[in-house]
Amino acid sequence: MRKLEQGQVLNVRAIGGSYVVTLAWDFAEGQDHKRTGLLGFAIERSETKDGNVIERYYLRGIKRFKFKDEGLAPGTPMPTSEHPVQSFQWGDYTAKAATTYRFKVTPVYGKPKLLELDEASSTTVEITTEAEEGGGTADDGDGASHNIYFNRGAAGSQAFARKFGKVKLDENKPQSDPMVWLSRGLFEALTNFITLAAKEDASDYKLRAMLYEFRYLPVGQAFKEAADAGADVDIRYEAQSYKDDNEAMIKKAGIKDLCTPQKSRGGIRHNKFIVLIHKDKPVAVWTGSTNISAGGIFGHSNVGHEIWDADLAQSFLDFWERLAKPDVKPAKLKAENLEVEPTPEPGSRPPKERMLTLYCPRDDKGDELTLQWYADLLGSAKRIGCISFAFNLDSDFHDVLVKDDGALRYAVFDKNPGKEFEDEVFRIKNTVMAPGAILKKGDLENFQAEKLTGFNKNLYIHDKFILIDPLGDDPIVVTGTANFSKPSQYQNDENMLVIRANKRVADIYFGEFMRIFDHLYSRYIVKKMREAGKNDPDTGFLKEDWQLWVPAHFKDGPKKLRRQFFMEG
Repeated sequence: MRKLEQGQVLNVRAIGGSYVVTLAWDFAEGQDHKRTGLLGFAIERSETKDGNVIERYYLRGIKRFKFKDEGLAPGTPMPTSEHPVQSFQWGDYTAKAATTYRFKVTPVYGKPKLLELDEASSTTVEITTEAEEGGGTADDGDGASHNIYFNRGAAGSQAFARKFGKVKLDENKPQSDPMVWLSRGLFEALTNFITLAAKEDASDYKLRAMLYEFRYLPVGQAFKEAADAGADVDIRYEAQSYKDDNEAMIKKAGIKDLCTPQKSRGGIRHNKFIVLIHKDKPVAVWTGSTNISAGGIFGHSNVGHEIWDADLAQSFLDFWERLAKPDVKPAKLKAENLEVEPTPEPGSRPPKERMLTLYCPRDDKGDELTLQWYADLLGSAKRIGCISFAFNLDSDFHDVLVKDDGALRYAVFDKNPGKEFEDEVFRIKNTVMAPGAILKKGDLENFQAEKLTGFNKNLYIHDKFILIDPLGDDPIVVTGTANFSKPSQYQNDENMLVIRANKRVADIYFGEFMRIFDHLYSRYIVKKMREAGKNDPDTGFLKEDWQLWVPAHFKDGPKKLRRQFFMEG
């Protein structure tokens, strides 16, 4: 959901996902003088129910003025009415799904210890966050019901350090407080989807799963629960890279009779989807980037995307059956995948009335047309483009991300793609990158040291999605299992969805992308300063002089583009 509220002094826009509300604001035309002396913005949030306010307080941030409220424990959040936001955007990551909020944004002036909240210039915007489950209206383009679940993907955070300290995580206890916090509903949604086939009418259900990593016992037990209840369960698992781990879990869960190894061939069997069938009719599919492992569910950033659409579910079931054939051959599989959905023409846009299903393998080695189409799609963004890289940066995407065309592009990486790319990005000033990083002891005076879960090899990012003009009226979301690499297109088993003109889906993905991007970007900058021997612990404090932060948002560069495009869409 999006909402723009125009005030006499300040215009405020809110974009509501399920658990994220992205706020953007800017001074109205003719109000440039309000920049002078500006110390930031206070953000008051009110929660309403049936039109009545049931809760109201100022949102909190960790950055504070250095000589105000001294002596606080590192990482202590402080109200923005006392330590204002020195930006023209803010993400509220404490929002609840399907809840109505009012956000009042107020300019703040004065001195750190004698602040003046300019209430007369404030603007309030009201917005209702998206429900976890929903969609399927005529306005959504494809008409399907999309239930979207992102895990926290941020064990290395101030919030985790503050809540749980140095707790030792036990992956076998998904109901423990730290694991529930990290899951953020992803584990619960995944197991709930599976156990829809474990109720009194279980004999009416079938589950068909095609899984790469299948080594998290509680999920294996959910499948067993469905089978024991009477559902017809058939699981195909990868038996190359994760053969030993997968088969150890399968044995421990007691589901060997439900599982069959996928046939080994070139590439990897990289799917992570489950089809739900009711009375012999496919009704829903679970897909996305999440591997069935503790690291996939509770560690690095991932999404589970559950879609209720009979035609799409049938398409995934057909794909499952092609992959499950004992005599499956790469050439024939590729031809069948292309018959289902030909690769779009170069430079073309996806259809609005339905989702594209781009199953892999589909391209020829050395002629990866689908990968180029994805890169061109990212390059077609007029205002904002976003992409996540779990592994490598392919040359097709490199060329797009260093294009100096005035569009604002964000890229998150699990690992830094290298100094040469960093230098190019810095030179063009319209692409911003954020490789994975955490804060170490002593990095910032006012922040705690952070640590990761220890569950993962690639530590931060595992999502695979692209957003093209997500805040506009015709957003495009590309999401699935493929790592935007050449092998993902010509030899791996993969599935990708292209969803156009569904604002609800775009709003959820965009909020979660910016949550992860902003989280990693600040840590990336601190890491660069540390490695260059220029670390300044005072970086974590607010500026006491407006000229040290306001002008950067109005001169050419990513901050100016962000201020403009977040407001304009």
